[in-house]
Amino acid sequence: MVPEPKDLYRLVDDVPDLGRPVMIQALTGFVDAGAASRLAREHLLSSLPNRVIATFDIDALLDYRSRRPVMIFFEDHWESYEEPALNLHLLYDSANTPFLLLAGPEPDLYWERFTKAVIELVERLGVRMVVGFNAIPMAVPHTRPTGVTAHATRRELIAGHEPWLRRVQVPSGAGHLLEYRLGQAGRDAVGFAVHVPHYLAQTEYPAAAEKLLTELSKATGLLLPIDALRRAAELARAEIDQQIAQAEEAAAVVRSLEAQYDAFMRGQQANSLLADGTRLPTAEELGAELERFLAEQSRPGDQPNPPSQHPA
Repeated sequence: MVPEPKDLYRLVDDVPDLGRPVMIQALTGFVDAGAASRLAREHLLSSLPNRVIATFDIDALLDYRSRRPVMIFFEDHWESYEEPALNLHLLYDSANTPFLLLAGPEPDLYWERFTKAVIELVERLGVRMVVGFNAIPMAVPHTRPTGVTAHATRRELIAGHEPWLRRVQVPSGAGHLLEYRLGQAGRDAVGFAVHVPHYLAQTEYPAAAEKLLTELSKATGLLLPIDALRRAAELARAEIDQQIAQAEEAAAVVRSLEAQYDAFMRGQQANSLLADGTRLPTAEELGAELERFLAEQSRPGDQPNPPSQHPA
C-alpha cells in the first residue's frame, strides 16, 4: 500500500509554542562537496540545545540496497547497527530563538509524498521560511573568499546575491523539489549552494560549512555559533597550504585558478567558475559535469567522507 503523506511522519504531542520559526533542511545523499552540509548540520546539533519533535518512516522512504547502513562485526557476532534516521529537530539559537532542522538521508522513494508531508509540517508548525543547504565542486581556489549560489522562491529573499548563471539543466535533489513545491504553494524558501574547490571536494572543508551558516544567519536573523568552524577552517587552510607548497604542480594549478578567479571577478573574461575552459559552458555541459561528479560518488548517506585527498 502506498503511504499517504500524513502517514510518513509522527509529530510529538508536546510541541511548544514556536512563534513563526525557520526550518533548515540539510538532507544527505545529494552533492555535498567538502562535506559542508554535513559539517554544518553536525555543528548545529552538537553546539545548540535540541530535541527531536518529528520522525519520518525511514523504511518507507529508503532503498536500503542502494545505501546500505553500516554494521559492526566483532570477532564472532554483530555488535552494532547504525540505524538510519530522518528526523525534525527543534533547536534554540544563541538568543534562545527556536528553529527547526530537518536532517537525515535524502529519501530514495516517494519524493512527492515526502514533499507534501514536509509542507504539512510547515503549515502545522507555522514555519515562515525553509532554508536548504548544498555544496558543489567548483573550479575556484581555496585562497579566495568562499562563494555561494543563492536561490529562492522570491527574489527579495536573497537581495544582495547577484545571479551568475542563466538557465541550466542539472540533476535534482529532494530538497530542490521541496523548495520548488513550496514556491508553488506561495511559501518562502531559500537555498544556498556553497562553492568548494574541486580539488578539495572529497575531503572535509570547514570553510564551506562556516559560509553556509553565515548565509543562514544573514537570511534568517538567527544567532548561530560559528567560532569552532572558523578555527577548524583556519587549521584546514594551513594544512592545505603546506601540502600545496610541497608540490609545484599543485601550486601551479592553484595559481592558475587564482588568475581565472580574479579575471572573472574583474569582469574581464566571461568565464564560468564551474569549468576550466575560457568560455561559458552550455546547459548540457554543466548538467553533464554535475552528473559526472554524482556518478563518481558513492552515496554517502550519513557517513563521513573518505580520507583527505588534498592535492599533492
